[in-house]
Amino acid sequence: MRRALTTIAALALPISLVAAPAVAASQSPVTTAAASDQGVHNLKRPTNFVTQGPVDVCNYTDSRPSLRLGVSGQAVQQAQCYLNQAIGAGLDEDGNFGPVTRSATEDFQRCADIVVDGRIGAQTWSFLSFWANAPEAPFC
Repeated sequence: MRRALTTIAALALPISLVAAPAVAASQSPVTTAAASDQGVHNLKRPTNFVTQGPVDVCNYTDSRPSLRLGVSGQAVQQAQCYLNQAIGAGLDEDGNFGPVTRSATEDFQRCADIVVDGRIGAQTWSFLSFWANAPEAPFC
């Protein structure tokens, strides 16, 4: 009995696969130009592609390295700009990660309810970029 069912199933599978493309082709919503003259609608395809996501409010760099006390550079300026936008930190965007930037980072981390360590790693970058670019910013 089991062999008979297995044999029937093995024979039925190729038959259903052979018939599937014909069914799919007959139900396709894409039509030709000749069909559109007969009142059938063509699918409209976009001609202009739109960039995804918001325009970034801070444009110092796209780099997102780990930042801590004593580090300097454009990534620090980006973080300082994000902190100013996200929580109204009032930081000078000088590119130096000093005690004031560390304190603002800790304030942001508390506000965002993430790990408070005064460093800007992957999680803090993610929250910072999202919050800074949100239309309702500053939050805290």
